[in-house]
Amino acid sequence: MNRIRNFSIIAHIDHGKSTLSDRLIQACRIVSDREFQDQILDTMDIERERGITIKSQTVCLPYDARDGARYVLNLIDTPGHVDFTYEVSRALAACEGALLLIDASQGVEAQTLANLYLALEHDLEILPVINKIDLPSADPERVRRQIASDLGLDPAGALLVSAKGGTGIEELLEAIVQRLPAPSGDPEAPLRALIFDSHYDPYRGTVVYLRLFDGSVKSGDTIQLLSNRATYKVEEVGMFQLRQVPVERLAAGQVGYLTAGIKTIRDVRIGDTVTHRDRPCATPLPGFKEFKPVVFSSIYPVAADDYEELAAALEKLRLNDAALVYEKDTSAALGFGFRCGFLGLLHLEVVQERLEREYGLSLILTAPSVRYRIRLRDGSEITIDNPALYPDPASIEATFEPFIRATILVPERYMGAVMKLCLDRRGVSVNYQYLTSDRLEMVFELPLAEVIYDFYDRLKSITQGYGSFDYELIDYRETDLVKLDILINGERVDALSQLVHRDRAVARARAACERIKEEMPRQMFKIPIQGAIGGTIIARETVSALRKDVLAKCYGGDVTRKRKLLEKQKKGKKRMKMVGKVMIPQSAFLAVLRSDEE
Repeated sequence: MNRIRNFSIIAHIDHGKSTLSDRLIQACRIVSDREFQDQILDTMDIERERGITIKSQTVCLPYDARDGARYVLNLIDTPGHVDFTYEVSRALAACEGALLLIDASQGVEAQTLANLYLALEHDLEILPVINKIDLPSADPERVRRQIASDLGLDPAGALLVSAKGGTGIEELLEAIVQRLPAPSGDPEAPLRALIFDSHYDPYRGTVVYLRLFDGSVKSGDTIQLLSNRATYKVEEVGMFQLRQVPVERLAAGQVGYLTAGIKTIRDVRIGDTVTHRDRPCATPLPGFKEFKPVVFSSIYPVAADDYEELAAALEKLRLNDAALVYEKDTSAALGFGFRCGFLGLLHLEVVQERLEREYGLSLILTAPSVRYRIRLRDGSEITIDNPALYPDPASIEATFEPFIRATILVPERYMGAVMKLCLDRRGVSVNYQYLTSDRLEMVFELPLAEVIYDFYDRLKSITQGYGSFDYELIDYRETDLVKLDILINGERVDALSQLVHRDRAVARARAACERIKEEMPRQMFKIPIQGAIGGTIIARETVSALRKDVLAKCYGGDVTRKRKLLEKQKKGKKRMKMVGKVMIPQSAFLAVLRSDEE
């Protein structure tokens, strides 16, 4: 066991985690140059297109150290985006150490701090690494000072590397072996292994990713999952070396996978403990803290026949994405679907794209919403995240919405623009301090509902990409909440309803009506599109009628002939309007999701 090192790479977005993983993989020569590709651990198409890591990936690297001993390095590459913090926390639970990567030109940023605190919660040994030292704007000495002042770590132990150029990789591998601790555990004790991830394979059932703390497991063993007492016979155990490589056995301290013909997807829970049926462990391992979803949206299939396929796809995706929660939902306009909870708007987009690509589904999403608390006049309190469940306004005594504490790190020159953005979103400035002569840490308290739409994109654009943002939920505060209904041709469309703050209702209603008008096909009669709060109409757009030119063959002659034809046409249109039901295209539902400034 003293020849094993389990470690993770944590950092802010774009500080070079995946590139550093590439260099470590090349240095350990587990893939030939011909088979190598950049960001080799980012296996999903969506990760490659967006240039971000979404799933933490594991790889087992054999390394021959300078002292002649052969070590096994289990590396887990993690995402950097705040929406995928849950992936990072799960990866850290399987490790004893972490490489904290810091960009030599950008320095310490918001997620650097957040991930450091996560690693310290898990009692990990931290190894600071300064990356991108080959950039013209690199300033390693300034970053060393930040490591001492902002992070409280010893700057003398920070390693200088360039993941792009490969500088300092050999020294980094030696430091991992010398400075990160070996795993502890007893290979002879009863099996205790933590499930930290899993995925569904159509041929082999559920593939479970494990970190073994005690004991060992091999094919043919009968295992038990402690959460539901389900038992299975192990078919294969193995390690990750860019592909799954079967081995004879996995022992304490190792990270690997097992397959056991698990067909019931619900049996596997992330954070569960695996043990032997005949020789169980005394106590389960502490699982993961349940992450509470903060953004909610309903997902419906475009074709009602695809409902069963959507249900199966969500169940399989849940294996690979433990932060996704969902329950059944129904809508008068869109039929049967699911109400889903996400950790943020990027998480929502990624889940939608994965369902469409990996499972071939066409989906409609409703406008995202957060979870509100409502105190009724009879003294009871309810929690809602779906506008369809909003109670009668006459029965409401008070409404409360979630607030977050946002930490924003920006260069000083963008202070005014960031201040304006946050104040426009009903934010309150709590504190700001200079970290260096030209870098500010600004702390705001903001309503979560104002952040989920497009706050992050706006922050990136006004700070030209230099602003970094991290947040945590703090509490619920009283708010003036209203339900905004959208009426098309006089009928309420429940899937377009939104819960909004009263001050924002008119602007949001106008924007929604304008966008729906652009997407609605014209009919032979006028179609009013209205935004309403209760019985009060607060916004309106009209899709004008297609007009047939009935006067085309009526040239010359008396004007009364023309008027008579127009009156006749008007009567026909009125009759059509009375019976006319309007088809709403899918693009109209998606148009409402677009941000206000687009």
